[in-house]
Amino acid sequence: MAGYFKLKGKDVLLIGRPEAVLSIKKEGLRISGVRGSFKVDIPAEERLSFAPDIAILATKTQDLGAALENNLVFLKSSVIVTTQNGVRADRIAAGYLPKENIISSIVMFGSTYLSPQEVVHNFEGSWVVGDPFGAGADNKIPPVISLLAEVFPAVKSEDILGMKYLKIFVNANNCLPAILGLSMQEAFADLEVSRISINILREGLEVVSKAKIKLSSLPGFPVENLTRLTSIPSGEAAKVYSGIMAGLSREPLYGSILQSIKRSRASEIDYINGEFLRLAKENNLSAMLNGKLVQMVHEVEATGRFFSKDELLENVREFLS
Repeated sequence: MAGYFKLKGKDVLLIGRPEAVLSIKKEGLRISGVRGSFKVDIPAEERLSFAPDIAILATKTQDLGAALENNLVFLKSSVIVTTQNGVRADRIAAGYLPKENIISSIVMFGSTYLSPQEVVHNFEGSWVVGDPFGAGADNKIPPVISLLAEVFPAVKSEDILGMKYLKIFVNANNCLPAILGLSMQEAFADLEVSRISINILREGLEVVSKAKIKLSSLPGFPVENLTRLTSIPSGEAAKVYSGIMAGLSREPLYGSILQSIKRSRASEIDYINGEFLRLAKENNLSAMLNGKLVQMVHEVEATGRFFSKDELLENVREFLS
């Protein structure tokens, strides 16, 4: 995102960890993928030293608090745009900053981290924004959309929370390639793995429905896609899902969970599949398949050892329909 803004002539500064800042300062930012390959020279620092007009928070959810604390003095009057998967980022940000300054967003485009200064842009998609709290941020949305639309199609949502819950379903199957240590295409080419995916979605949908959470359609992904896929027989649904994932990107696509594991960092599993667990616990429901998969991802994080397909199936077989 920063690279594309810079190419549009925007005044952009990256704030990041020391190793990323050093690499980008030394070598620039290299972007390849659906818009071609190029290098962007872009300033990067470890801390803010001024108050930006707009600050786009692009850490994982679990790193959001530390990033805000480290730069808080310069963010109190800025418009803040959250981009994290899951539904908790806005409330974390509101623990540090005024709610009326926070804009929630959902990114529907996809990319893969290769190194601190190298990113593959795998596929295009919209950038959805909305007021998460109804606290007066609505008047700040038009200038944010105007800015974001220079690099991605940007649209306003009247139900950003409902959309964010639906985005959890878009990301919920990232746990399987992470457990196997495979690209999305490799993992979901296997129909047995794709069948697990259908069961993940069915269990999550049951929990969300019983928790009385209303899902809202995303650009390119209406709620009906989810309900239709989970209503047909598992074998047929697995074939459909496998075909969708095979055509998602010409380049190998590694989900966000596996990308974190490959960098030896904690993943966002607790904010994706873990959200189904949280809702199940709060509503006296069961989400045993998602619970087992969260446990397995944490085991991969701790040991660095991926599971084989047979090990995956053995661990989850009792939860499949």
